[in-house]
Amino acid sequence: MDIFIIVISIVAAAAFLVWFFFRPEIKGVFERDPAARNVLEVILLYSGLHAIVAYRIAHPLYLMRVPILPRLISQTARFLTGIEIHPGARIGKGLFIDHGMGVVIGETSIIGDNVTIFQGVTLGGTGKEKGKRHPTLGSNVVVGTGAKVLGNITVGDNVAIGANAVVIKDVPSNSTVVGVPGRIVKQEGKEFPGIRLDHTNLPDPLTQALDKLQDEINQIEGELKKHSDDIERKT
Repeated sequence: MDIFIIVISIVAAAAFLVWFFFRPEIKGVFERDPAARNVLEVILLYSGLHAIVAYRIAHPLYLMRVPILPRLISQTARFLTGIEIHPGARIGKGLFIDHGMGVVIGETSIIGDNVTIFQGVTLGGTGKEKGKRHPTLGSNVVVGTGAKVLGNITVGDNVAIGANAVVIKDVPSNSTVVGVPGRIVKQEGKEFPGIRLDHTNLPDPLTQALDKLQDEINQIEGELKKHSDDIERKT
């Protein structure tokens, strides 16, 4: 019984500390996840929050050049949560990692405030270059499931990146990016001509281009068949 009370006391103290120091992140969970029911559930069961807590511990140790320990913390968090955040990354307040399995945030990544990242997202490099080699994300950015943002590029504020997009170039603020490679389909509230943007079904520029090509092929085949039928009638 005494051990049980001690364990409960330790858990309660840890939960209080997480609530006290991570209120912006917890607030972000409730604002962006309709499944969140209460604070205790979020603190105990949300792996995205756990990964951020581990990062907040490891990051100052990394800045102080403490050997091994920062990476040990991040790798332990990766083992427990499926989320890998390098302790060298710079992350603002209110980050929300939804589900999170497979998320990778590279060493020189910079993330602004109130960013939302879904599962399978990579903020990575494009090779073995040194120095700043990972992306910079502004505030209020949403990165959809499976998206890859690669290289030393800058994604502005209030940007939405569609699921499975591959972004390798700078993205201005207030834009929506989809496709492989990433293409801007909406900016400053204005949709680009020829692209119909559905909030629940972001378009894929590559698929649209292939569909257009197929339409042109069908039209050419129709013209050839018509021409062939005319020749047969004449003969």
